[in-house]
Amino acid sequence: MDIYHIWCDLKPGTSDMAFVEAVNNYLGKLRQSGNLENYRITRRKLGLGMKELGEFHLMLEFTGLAQLDNAFTSVAERSDPIEGLHHAVNSLTTSLCFSLYRDFPDEGRTTGNEQF
Repeated sequence: MDIYHIWCDLKPGTSDMAFVEAVNNYLGKLRQSGNLENYRITRRKLGLGMKELGEFHLMLEFTGLAQLDNAFTSVAERSDPIEGLHHAVNSLTTSLCFSLYRDFPDEGRTTGNEQF
């Protein structure tokens, strides 16, 4: 599984529940179209965590880079309905930070040949 991470803060005056609704609408549409396996929305708790990463953390799960590329392609077309849903999320956020991780070891890993 490839996991695309997004950290962000909300723009001043933005409702946390409005943000969650917008994310669910957007990512739900990507999932419905088969361009996303699953996602999670988390929020920093008790002020613990690196402030530079933002208060909210989204984790988007893809079966592989091909599915991730399909998701990016569908968003890059900038056509509705996905464009409006994407804009609805982006218009509420600031201080975005992204990364891409994978499950490890994954199916492609050959074990037993480690060099130290």
